[in-house]
Parts: sequence; structure tokens; C-alpha cells
Amino acid sequence: MKTQTYDVVVVGAGAAGMMCAIEAGRRGRSVRVVDHASKPGEKIRISGGGRCNFTNTGTSVANFLGENPRFAASALGRYTQADFVKRVDGAGIAWHEKTLGQLFCDDSAKQIIRMLTDDMRAAGVLLSLGVGVERVDRVGDGFALALTDGSAVRCASLVVATGGKSIPKMGATGWGYELARQFGLRVTETRPALVPLTFEPGLLEKTAPLSGLAVDAVVSAGKTKFEEAMLFTHRGLSGPAILQISSYWREGEAITVKMAPGVDVLARLKAAKQENGGKQAVHTALGHIVPRRLAEVLTAREGANGKLAEVGDKVLARLDQAVNAWTVKPVGSEGYRTAEVTLGGVATDQLDQTTMETKSVPGLYFIGEVVDITGWLGGYNFQWAWSSGWAAGQAC
Repeated sequence: MKTQTYDVVVVGAGAAGMMCAIEAGRRGRSVRVVDHASKPGEKIRISGGGRCNFTNTGTSVANFLGENPRFAASALGRYTQADFVKRVDGAGIAWHEKTLGQLFCDDSAKQIIRMLTDDMRAAGVLLSLGVGVERVDRVGDGFALALTDGSAVRCASLVVATGGKSIPKMGATGWGYELARQFGLRVTETRPALVPLTFEPGLLEKTAPLSGLAVDAVVSAGKTKFEEAMLFTHRGLSGPAILQISSYWREGEAITVKMAPGVDVLARLKAAKQENGGKQAVHTALGHIVPRRLAEVLTAREGANGKLAEVGDKVLARLDQAVNAWTVKPVGSEGYRTAEVTLGGVATDQLDQTTMETKSVPGLYFIGEVVDITGWLGGYNFQWAWSSGWAAGQAC
């Protein structure tokens, strides 16, 4: 079979890969995108409940983690969230803003995928799905790729946009990290991020009655805290606040939860105790502050059954702590199976922040989630994909 030659080969038809391919194609480069998946943009399709939280109006380097989050500043500053919104508007895709600057499609995430595939087609990009890469070799100033369909490809620029290990059922692998190591690049430790946390069996037994219950909470780990919804599950805790803190939490550490943020629970219970001679049941009084099911579980746990008049202030103080200073030690997370992203990746000191090209291997680029830049929940990781893909697309 004859070897096919392109200026650019992009491995990965996700958000970053398609964005890069579009920009390179618009510059007149011959571009081929290969992906072992049968459809492009699968993580786009499932994101945001199928409506794609495609960016965040407040995106800045403060919303990212990694060895050096400042690395992201160049790409984020040159291709901003406003730039991507203009692209979405230009495609006629209606969108709306939810809480905390999160932007979603009014209709379907498939509209974003269609916009990207249409733009690739218009830019002359060849998209090859169901085709993986078996081998990559450095040949002269370029690269030789052996593909799983038996064909051979040469290119001057190779862009790796294969993402991380998150959601393996969608085909996620660590291939991008392996390739980086093949070329002598450093890869930082990887771990699941934006992921539910799990409890040991004894603690699970105590929280089992709360499974499915959501509360607004402030969840903290060390000096980092997030105020969003939290969900009790049959495995432990989930919800936006937990997913956010999971990126900062490490095994063996505890998290602290406030389940009635901004409320002086002790003062409220004492005031209730003064009313009607304390005839009100403790769980009823607490149920005016937190969801009734939570109130019943906490009062039972703290031995505060009965009427307020029958309970001392020390017990009420324990309830206050149980609500707004609940310190709990998860045993782990649900892992890559449900993690939205992968923390860690190709070390940023190996890359040029302007072009995303590796410093030691000219022509080799890494973009998107495969790089050691990870965003908060809320559209930040997509913006990193758009920005890093755009930056590489200007240079490859």
C-alpha cells in the first residue's frame, strides 16, 4: 500500500483535535485526523447532560490545576471564551447561561460536533474514524505512522489530542502518555479528577438512608473550597461540589462539609427551643434548616431524639457541628470509569506555551486533556481544548 503524506496528522477527533485540524486546514495545510472511535467528539456529545457545557464566561488560569497552571495563560489569552462564543453564534447555535458562567447549548451537544465537522470539511481536513495508530517513528524531520487499517502515513507535524484515561468505556486510553514517553518526554502522575468520592462500608451504612439526597454545601480540602450542590450516593458523595474538590483531595485526607452554609445552626436550634416551651421535636426543628431526611439521620446519630426541651445545649452544639463541620475521610474515588477528566499528563515544561510544540522534538505537539492542565467543572476543560487546539493549529 502506498504511503500517504500530509503536512499534519492529528491523532484524536475530540474537541482539541478537531479545533486544531480546522485551524491548520484554514492555513492551507493538508490535514488528516485519525481516531479509533467510530464517531467524532463523543465526550462533547455526553457532556452537560447532552447539551455540552462548551465554555465558561469566567475562564482564567485561576480555574486550572497542574504543575504550572500559568502555562495555560498564553493559549487562553489568545483564543478566549468570547472567541469560541462568536464561533458558536456564527454557526447559528442557540445557547444559554446557567450558574457560575456556564454556557450550554439550548438544544443538543451534537450541534457543536456538527459545527466542528462541517468546519473541518470546509477546511479540507480528511477525517478517518475507526482507525488507530499502531506505531510512530521519527523519520528525518517528520514522522511515519503505521495505522490499524494497514496503511502507512508520513507527516511533517504530528499533533497528539488523545485525551486522558477518563471514561474508558468510550475508548479512552493512556496512549498519548505512552507516546510522550517514547520520545523522552516527562509525564506527571495521572489520576481521576472531577469524580465522585467513595466511603468505607461502615460509613456507607450510616449514610445509606441519605442516598439520592442533594444539599447545597461548602466542601473544603485543605485551603481549597467550593460552594455548590452535593449529592449523597450509594457509594459515597457526588454532585458538583464533590467533583470540584476531588481534583484537590488525596487519599488519606479528610474533607470538611458545611450542609447549611451561612446558617448559625446552634443559634437557630436554641431559638426554637425557647418557643412553645421546647415542645417541638428536635428533628422537626432541624428539618427547617436542612432537608428532613438529613435532619432525622443526624438527630438519631447524635442521640438527639425527642423534644427540644429534653435536649441540652451540648447536644445541640453537636448537631451544629454535624451539619456545618462534618469532617469525613473518603477511602477513594469511583476512578476513571466515571471521572470527567484526568489530572496530570505531559509535563508543561516539555512544551512551548505559545505553540504547544515539544521543545525536544520539533513537529510533535500535545494539546487538550493529554497535557498536565486540568480545569474545574463548568466548561473550563472545553475552553482549554479550544484554546490549546487553536494555538497548535496556528503553528503545526
